[in-house]
Order: sequence, then structure tokens, then C-alpha cells
Amino acid sequence: MAEAGVPAQRQSPRLRLQGISKQFPGCLANDQVDLSLAPGEIHALLGENGAGKSTLVKIIYGVLKADSGSLHWNGARISITSPSQARGLGIAMVFQHFSLFESMTVAENVALGLDDKVRLDVLANEVGEIGRRYGLILDPERVVHDLSVGERQRVEIVRCLMQRPRLLIMDEPTSVLTPGEAEALFVTLRQLADEGCTILYISHKLSEIRALCDRATVMREGRVVETCDPREETAHDLARLMIGEDFSQASKSGTAQFGAPRLRVRNLHMAATAIHGTDITNLSLDVAAGEILGIAGVAGNGQNTLLAALSGEQLADDAATIEIEGQDAGQLGPRRRRRLGLAFVPEERLGHGAVPEMSLVDNALLTGYDRQDLLSRGSIMFARTRDYAERIVNSFQVVAGGIGANASSLSGGNLQKFIIGRELLQQPKILVVAHPTWGVDAGAAAAIHTALLELAEQGTAILVVSQDLDELLQISDRIAVLTAGRLSECMMTAAVDVTQIGLLMGAHVAENATANDGEKRAPQT
Repeated sequence: MAEAGVPAQRQSPRLRLQGISKQFPGCLANDQVDLSLAPGEIHALLGENGAGKSTLVKIIYGVLKADSGSLHWNGARISITSPSQARGLGIAMVFQHFSLFESMTVAENVALGLDDKVRLDVLANEVGEIGRRYGLILDPERVVHDLSVGERQRVEIVRCLMQRPRLLIMDEPTSVLTPGEAEALFVTLRQLADEGCTILYISHKLSEIRALCDRATVMREGRVVETCDPREETAHDLARLMIGEDFSQASKSGTAQFGAPRLRVRNLHMAATAIHGTDITNLSLDVAAGEILGIAGVAGNGQNTLLAALSGEQLADDAATIEIEGQDAGQLGPRRRRRLGLAFVPEERLGHGAVPEMSLVDNALLTGYDRQDLLSRGSIMFARTRDYAERIVNSFQVVAGGIGANASSLSGGNLQKFIIGRELLQQPKILVVAHPTWGVDAGAAAAIHTALLELAEQGTAILVVSQDLDELLQISDRIAVLTAGRLSECMMTAAVDVTQIGLLMGAHVAENATANDGEKRAPQT
């Protein structure tokens, strides 16, 4: 428990890192990092993609071992060699991507994250008790695939709280939450901090950092460059500290001229192919030349089905359902749609957007061979392909060990910049992009937004699917919300009511709760 009336930064550190360094082949990820976390403190860890944040928290959680330096827990020097040992000390971590089994219940998923065996009926009671105490209400008998993304986030947090942590690490916890769900999470975190729990909070949403955190440590190129009170800094100042130089935010010109529709979808009905996926029902939309249409919504509401339908990975029953540049395309595959002028950035970077084991050169070839003229009579033009990969890396400031580096060697944010750049440099007539700045830093996000706006000004029709409402409000001309496979009316972004959008994004939560009311599974023992 934190001492009453004593600022967190003046108390004895709960965790202190001194001179932490970690070297990977061709990369010094952490360089003499010092970090001090006090009881009851919400401490932000900020930095660009590749700044060393993920490496540092993996060292704290026992996933990686530092090459040099020391860790001190409550004043005693320790060596953390595994996540199990970290949990034994009282360190818990909520990762950016959920690790839940969708076919299992809440209680079963919580049990899998505990080191000790607990009867499920006893565990269900504890889940309910913790939920009531911290405002994380969950039905322990609900199956995870029936939960909203916000409810799944609660499962991850409750699983950590079952360990009674004294240090809770959170990596991008609001990236998939509605504004209302994010604010509810902040209430919980503040309550935990008041009870003495230390929280290390990683996020690229600087407005959140300023509203929530007591202190912020800023990393750049593996080193700590600043520790400050984020409440006394502007979001722009924090971003400048992260980047090391000034930058400008992307903004619409306000004089955009739209042409004829380049992408049209009419009465699309499509069944999801993924287990527990969401079907698309009677969906219609138009995207005009020069327009950016934003599709908001919490993950799991049919986004993957819609993206597969637009990219050509899943074919419509009727060819006329989807129209590209005036041609019926509903039954054309991805290659033929690209030849009509479509470019596509999927949600999943590795495995879908890029092949992990292939070089950046080869990954550039995969989608650019046609529009970039990288083939001649069936043979690869290697010099031209390497030049294309170099242009992507240089234009979008991709940090990599050269264009021969495998895609899997890049940080998530840098791989995202590479994939975005690969598609944008093809000068498509239509661009469908999912979560364009998910996991990238403020400077890279501004660069990506600027590139999208410039592409739209050149006449490209752009459809952006994103869970980041602030992003969509910043760059889109019109916005709609996808909920339970149905698309709301498209609204002019300049006149939109943010509260209304947030309510539409969360509408499926009440529907799921109603649908599952009374369908209780008997507790298992």
C-alpha cells in the first residue's frame, strides 16, 4: 500500500532498473536503461517503434534476460528468469494481443493463467468478487466468443488481479476499446493505484498518458532521454521528445473535390468463414474518387468478413454486389481486383500482410509486381525490385537491417510502415486499409495519415477500417459504424456526434448480454 500523502515518486522504489542493456544481432535494443517505479504510481513508458520498450518490459517480466545491468525489487537485487518467477514476485502483464481460448468460459480462461490449481466453482466466485470490487463485471460462465472486445479485456485484467499483483504492466490496453470502455478501464486503474499497485502503462495515445499517468519515461533508440510529468506537457511536446525533432500533424485541406464512385458495394450478404466470426448482413456503401470513408467499430463485429469480401479473398454470390471502377468484381479474386486498381492493407501484418521468412525485397514483389512492372516475360527484374524496396524503406523511414532483412525481424510498427508504403507507392485507384496506424508511434502515425490524405487528393478512393475513433475523425470525410455485421448510415465527419459514434460502437455489448441471459452453464469442478 502506498503511503498516504506521500507522492509516489518520493517513496522507495518498488522496482528499480539500473544500467539495463540488451543486444540483438545488429541492434542494441536497450542501452544502459535506468527506470524507477514507485508503489501506487501509474508510470508511462513512451517511445517510437523500435525504441526498446517491448524489450525492456520483457526483461522485467522474465521473457528475456538482460546482457548487463541490475533489477532491484523492494530494495533487494534480483534476477528474473521466467514469467512464472515474475508472477511469484507479484508482477503481472496484460499483453496487447489477447491470449484467450474463445471456445472456453471466462472462468476456464482465468484458470489457465494461474499457477495454482483452483476449483472452477470457487474460481467463479472469486471472479465475481473481483469484478464487483473493481468494476470489471463478468459472468464467469459466459463463453469467450460471446464477449465483446471490452469484456475480453476485462478477462485479461481479472486474470492478472487474481494473482494480487504489486506491479501491473499494460501494453496498449485501449487499442481495441470504445471511448466508454477506455474510461471505465481508467477508473479501475486509478483504484488499483490508490490501493498501492504500481502500473507501468505503454500507449501511443498521448492524450491518455496525460490524463492518466503520474510520470512518464521517454525512450529513444534504446536509451532513456527524459522522465517528466506528462500532465505538465502537451501531447505534441511528448511526441517531440519521443521522435527527437518537431513534426506536423496531418490535417484535411477542407477543399477536397470528390469524383465518381470508384468502389461500390450493394446489399452484401456474406457468411464468415472463421470460427466465431461475424456475418455481414445487407451492407451497402460507396467510396468516391478523392474521398476517405472511415469504418469504425469494435473488433469482432464483421470487419474481417468485410475486408475479405473487398480484397477478393472471399467471393460474393453475385458479381454485381461489388463494383470496382465500374466493373462487376464480386467474383474476381485478389489478383484481378488489383489489376483493376485495388490495393489492400490487411489487419494481420505477419502471415497476411507479409511473409515472415521472406526478405523485404521479396515482400515488396508479392503485391507490387504488376503495378510496378517488376516482371519481364515471367522473370523477376531484381534490380528494379530492389529499387522499389529501397523506395519504400526510405519514403516511410522503415527501420530495418537493410532490404535483405526478413519481415519477421522488424518491429510491429516498422513492418506496418513497410506494408503501408508498399501499397501506397503503387498509386492505386482504390485503397482498402485496416488499422493503418495500429501500434505505430505518433511521428509515424502523422506520416501515414499525411500520405493517405495526399493519396486521396490525387484521386484515390480510400476506405479505412479502424478501431481508433480519433484517427477516423482526423482523416475521414465520412464515417460509419459496423456493429454485429451491419453498417450504420454514413455520416459527414465534420458534423458527427462523437458520443453517438461511441454508443453505436458499443451497441453489440447489450445485444450479446441479452442473448446470453439465462443461458448459464453449470459450474464445473
